[in-house]
Amino acid sequence: MNKTVLITGATSGIGLGCAKKFAENGDRLILTGRIGEKLEKIKSELEEKGCQVFTLVFDVRDRAAAAEAVESLPEQWCDIDVLVNNAGLALGLEPEYEGNPVDWETMIDTNIKGLLTMTRLVVPGMVARNRGHVINIGSVAGDAAYAGGNVYCATKAAVKALSDGLRIDVANTAVRVTNLKPGLVETNFSNVRFLGDYERAAKVYQGIKPLTGDDIADVAVFAANAPEHVQIAEVLVLATHQASGSVIMRK
Repeated sequence: MNKTVLITGATSGIGLGCAKKFAENGDRLILTGRIGEKLEKIKSELEEKGCQVFTLVFDVRDRAAAAEAVESLPEQWCDIDVLVNNAGLALGLEPEYEGNPVDWETMIDTNIKGLLTMTRLVVPGMVARNRGHVINIGSVAGDAAYAGGNVYCATKAAVKALSDGLRIDVANTAVRVTNLKPGLVETNFSNVRFLGDYERAAKVYQGIKPLTGDDIADVAVFAANAPEHVQIAEVLVLATHQASGSVIMRK
């Protein structure tokens, strides 16, 4: 059965990969992001391939704007089957005691509070219908801290805890919860972290073939299409020459 899939942060990286892969799966999409022009371009491209797409422009950090956007969905789009909480970012590599509090707040507000906001807006409907799937994009960074990762790692550890907690909360229903934890993925992630320093960002991926957004999206689609009695609770996906968040063999 084709599903209605809501993906946050759908304009690039893993979010864009999920949009393309769920579209290929025959699902219809609600794509959210902060930049309307990018969303409309992606919508046009996917609609040319036969996918139904609805776009919502808002920042997940703005709870009121998120609520207004979700509540504005036409009736035929309201029954969301899959929520992909993808919107997230990392900022800075300073030691914790030298970190920028504005960066901390942006990461916490996006990676944790934004995820909570979308969960609060969408999951009650899933519980009422006794069906649905929440896929939270966590990270290998949530398993153990690495140098320069302090607050970002903490936010992704929170994603694991929130995923586990939600899974407990909905265990009496048919709603499923997946924490999908990528390792090194070549996306716009490092460009954002280094404030547009593309040369520095490129060095993150030197000497290793990293994952792509499409690789992670493949896992998300697989989890969403597992038999109803199967809940893929947590998946760690690493590049072949990455062993952990801090161990990467470069050639």
